[in-house]
Amino acid sequence: MTATLLRTAADLHARARTGRRAVVMTMGALHEGHATLIRTARKTAGPDGEVVVTVFVNPLQFGAGEDLDRYPRTLDADVELAGRSGADAVFAPSVDEVYPGGEPQVRVSAGPMGERLEGAVRPGHFDGMLTVVAKLLHLTRPDVALYGQKDAQQLALIRRMVRDLNFGIEIVGVPTVREEDGLALSSRNRYLSPAERRTALALSQALFAGRDRHAAQEALRARAREVPASRARAEALSAIGESRAAADAHAVATTAGGPAAIRAAARLVLDEAARLDPPLQLDYLALVDPSDFTEIGDDFTGEAVLAVAARVGATRLIDNTPLTFGTFGDAS
Repeated sequence: MTATLLRTAADLHARARTGRRAVVMTMGALHEGHATLIRTARKTAGPDGEVVVTVFVNPLQFGAGEDLDRYPRTLDADVELAGRSGADAVFAPSVDEVYPGGEPQVRVSAGPMGERLEGAVRPGHFDGMLTVVAKLLHLTRPDVALYGQKDAQQLALIRRMVRDLNFGIEIVGVPTVREEDGLALSSRNRYLSPAERRTALALSQALFAGRDRHAAQEALRARAREVPASRARAEALSAIGESRAAADAHAVATTAGGPAAIRAAARLVLDEAARLDPPLQLDYLALVDPSDFTEIGDDFTGEAVLAVAARVGATRLIDNTPLTFGTFGDAS
């Protein structure tokens, strides 16, 4: 399949539309993670729909000293990959097309949610991101837009903006795509030397350690709920050799654990990586509620995100994994 390259919104609006339009927004330098988004968009749009991939390196998202100038620009390869993955069109506007009067005087504010984690490290980043996403949603006029879950805070803010400002567009999150060694796919991975890449693997390894600790806690809590409180039932369990298992389950369920133990399991991996050569320099490790990106408490139930950001050499990487608390129901 060959994707049509479009440079202006007028050209995009001139295309005939018969079904749903699904949009995948990118800054180019497309890789398999983007290809997965495009393939998912193709399924979402259906055979009669249309998939549009945007390629735009948004200057408003880059702060002082960040990598706007060195950000990879590979439009020819991007158009080819987009077409192979199922896109009908690639919309690659110029800066003047998106911001015809220069930098916009009126912008979308990410609010308090955009000041946490990534927003604290990169002040103003999410205001610039939401401003361009709002503009591109208006310019492309989709029925549904798809974003990767690797940028979890970005996805959460886009969902919030679309809901709070009544955009009337469906937002779909697509799971993170990883390389065979576990590293989350990113356009910035190409900056890593072999030694830096070995250190960078600590991000995903830390998340997996936290995820495994969480799974063990949830399983043991489920087992604890099966253990009866009455002495007679306890004696019956003992008779069939399960008293030790029951005691272990109760011990885990009622002593130190929960979010703190998950953070500690992940932090152990990151601390070890900080002693490598080259070292990992941690920006943050957080276990948050995706509705507002505040840290969760010990009694939290529902969906959560374990997120990490760090630098290896001159390259900054982010990653996260979703966790669900209370999978086995309330303890009562």
